[in-house]
Amino acid sequence: MDSQLLAEVEAWIADDPDPVTAALLRSWVETQNEENLKKCFSGFLQFGTAGLRGPIGPGPSCMNRAVVGRTAAGLAKYMKDRGLTSIVIGRDARHGSEDFTQETAQIMSGAGMKVFVLPRPLPTPVLAFAITELGVDVGVMVTASHNPPQDNGYKVYIGPTVDGINYRASQIISPTDGFISAEIAAITSLKSQPRGNSWTQLDDEVVEKYVHRTAKLCKAPGDLKIVYTAMHGVGTQTIQRVFHSAGFASLILVDAQAEPDPDFPTVAFPNPEEPGAIDLALDTARAFGADLVIANDPDADRCAAAVNDPVTGWRMLRGDELGALLGEYIARNTKNGILANSIVSSSLLKKIAKHYNLEFRETLTGFKWLAKIPGLTFGYEEALGYCVDSASVNDKDGISAALMLAQLATELAKQNETLLDLLNEIWKRHGFHGTEQISVRVSDLSRIPVLLTSLRNNPPDQIAGRSVIAIDDLMKPKDGLPPTDGIRLWLDGDIRIIIRPSGTEAKVKCYIEVVTHGVNAQDDSEISINGLKPDLLAILSS
Repeated sequence: MDSQLLAEVEAWIADDPDPVTAALLRSWVETQNEENLKKCFSGFLQFGTAGLRGPIGPGPSCMNRAVVGRTAAGLAKYMKDRGLTSIVIGRDARHGSEDFTQETAQIMSGAGMKVFVLPRPLPTPVLAFAITELGVDVGVMVTASHNPPQDNGYKVYIGPTVDGINYRASQIISPTDGFISAEIAAITSLKSQPRGNSWTQLDDEVVEKYVHRTAKLCKAPGDLKIVYTAMHGVGTQTIQRVFHSAGFASLILVDAQAEPDPDFPTVAFPNPEEPGAIDLALDTARAFGADLVIANDPDADRCAAAVNDPVTGWRMLRGDELGALLGEYIARNTKNGILANSIVSSSLLKKIAKHYNLEFRETLTGFKWLAKIPGLTFGYEEALGYCVDSASVNDKDGISAALMLAQLATELAKQNETLLDLLNEIWKRHGFHGTEQISVRVSDLSRIPVLLTSLRNNPPDQIAGRSVIAIDDLMKPKDGLPPTDGIRLWLDGDIRIIIRPSGTEAKVKCYIEVVTHGVNAQDDSEISINGLKPDLLAILSS
């Protein structure tokens, strides 16, 4: 076995606070399992604007107590240097979440921080709400959101203005992530870090405040039959309490997916966007003759919906369709407000804002950017993230979005209309905006920068027979946004394509938008998108 690798492994084992992962590494050393050791010792798990996210396992390249402890110690040093003294910690129900919460609390307590811990596994929006409600400086959420079962993660939020950024209880952005990452890298020994056992285990009061504050978004509840799935996550209890407090009829639960289960046994990927993920919810809707299906991802910060199309039957609403519906509803009921979405989302919200004489902003991908807009009235990103009450939760919130969608559907039903009727009205006014995302998973992350460099150096002249009329390198932005890794192409026929790496998964993503007008607008858009797909998949796979 490589002597340098062996020395690194031995040093890690000696410093590992978890006897289980230490024993696993010891067994691999004794059996000369260099392949597994190399996988787990390929560098410290990268800390960025999304915090940590990776597979659970031993060693510096995986999620485990040693990695989380060092991350907490680095975060504590960052906090001390800036006079930040308090933190609240939340977690979902994934494998390891309880241990990682305990590890963080001990390290933060040992660092002299005032520490609060949420009472049990809860939705990410409750953690974001608690930062403001408790008036603390920092929030940590242990979650991997919609990632596969073997993963876990670690999100960091900041409450006050720090590093020249007015955070207002939102997720970190650059340069804060770099400052924290540098402090983590400077931690050479976890065992030398002081630990404490002094923290406040919160009761349900903060959860109740979130429930009642969110329920106030509803003005006129109804008795629609709404099917709900938590996707084996932590959303069920909280959303039930919110809907009950708002006066809605009880949700119809998808029983097999209602309780937290870190193995996510009924879905290949616990993400409502993935094919087949809400099949059980659609079956339940058909069985109960439901009016609407609502789904949250496992940490309930995303909201998905399905409707019964009179032509095609039950189907998922795309993230951009749901964004247009909520945006239209909020715009109609707002005299002065700011609407915003990310650059990879549809251009339709901008047109809705203009129609209602409201301000519109566009940001980089991720709610960490949308949350930095002061006075945000409504913000969304196409990956099912919606913020309808930034004063309470300055982040995406799948529960408040679900409640507002139910409110909208109820009001439409009283007028003998549906969500699809409202969508058709929006499209008639602004044109049909067909959007689709395609992506390719990669086993080797180094392939993604090679692909993007190749596109920058040798961009295509045409795609699927359509001329490329303009190219924007998002690393050299011209619209005032910060640089980001990605390329935006404009094709003739009012087509926009954006290619970028995923911020949380080993994927390269491609976002397509085709705007069409006229009687056959929807069909024309679908034909154009289907024509583009083969060439785009070939580009992504090259």
